Amino acid sequence: MRILALSSWWPEPADNGARLRINHLLRALARTHEVHLLALAQEPVTPMQHARMAELCASVAAVQQRRWTPSNGALLASIWRRDPQSVRATYSDEFAALTQQRAAAIDPDLVIAFQLAAAPYALLAPDVPRIFEEVETTVLWEQFRHERNPRRRVRAYLTWSKHQSYLRRLLAQFDACTVVSAPERRLVEAIAGNTIHLAVVPNGATISERADAHASPEPDTLIYPGALSYDANYDAVAYFAREILPLLRALRPNVRLRVTGKTEPAQRAALGAPGIEWTGYVADIRGLIARSWAEVVPLRRGGGTRLKVLEALAIGTPVVATSKGVEGLAVQPGRHTLIADTPVEFARATASLLCQPQLRADLAVAGRELVRQQYDWRVIGARFEGLAREVAARRRQPI
Repeated sequence: MRILALSSWWPEPADNGARLRINHLLRALARTHEVHLLALAQEPVTPMQHARMAELCASVAAVQQRRWTPSNGALLASIWRRDPQSVRATYSDEFAALTQQRAAAIDPDLVIAFQLAAAPYALLAPDVPRIFEEVETTVLWEQFRHERNPRRRVRAYLTWSKHQSYLRRLLAQFDACTVVSAPERRLVEAIAGNTIHLAVVPNGATISERADAHASPEPDTLIYPGALSYDANYDAVAYFAREILPLLRALRPNVRLRVTGKTEPAQRAALGAPGIEWTGYVADIRGLIARSWAEVVPLRRGGGTRLKVLEALAIGTPVVATSKGVEGLAVQPGRHTLIADTPVEFARATASLLCQPQLRADLAVAGRELVRQQYDWRVIGARFEGLAREVAARRRQPI
């Protein structure tokens, strides 16, 4: 089967959640199908990055994604437009033309659009089955739901309403769509109803690519992997630094939290506290996770399922998280992870894990087994490849 894959991200390096998911699903498709990749690139693609994807795909091409900063006038004018400002402002005529050219050249059996930024271009391949991979609505919904400032709440409501209307029209033009979790599925169903074929394809991790299994965890070490440029990550670290860490250090004075990912000097200054270390960007953080006694995920907002949780469990590093931090994952509190939703509960749960090696070992074994059974990328990739076959075959059936 020939597949035209339209990606919102260049998949290499797989250094964030979006790239990692796209990379693994492309690999699953390329094992048995001819995949042609067109991707929007956030940075210039290096020859090495291009070569890695060329080894995987029958053809590859990248178009630099447009950057935009809307003026106040443009934001005001967008109120009367049907499509969201972000969609219009970032639309690439070059990518659209390349999509049409590639579709005409390869005559694909299926078009897959990875994430929202790529979805409009899938419509440019007429009479071809289409899959919208990873519909995501939670972030905008939560921005509206949690906003307390009256003026910003009105703006968030208008943004959410326009996004719903746009998605409803867009989803109707796809043969199937995927989401990463059951909560996300419920939100999408509330928008689009039961008129679309909607499948849950969760995020995953890879047991076989884990960090050194014999790495000795360092006592009193915690890790939070995630760039603070993402608002949900910043809020999680701020919550931990200001409300949880002081309580935890009263119980375990030597505890240290390593925060990985890109941070700005102003962020480090605002969140700086005794016991916090800023590693900056780390190309492969699996070794750091393996050497940490536990990963903390005190998330209070955001959507999807947490790749950072699954990667830690796959490595064998236990996780202490809020309920939001493991939302959409089939974890059992006390067996696979520790769950705590108040600062006091979170500090106590983390302290109990830090002082109990056997509890750490039990959580590590159960967490790895959960990933092996339900969240291994090989299993998820096979499920997604099956969906691709099903959608293509359904369109080919005679009426």
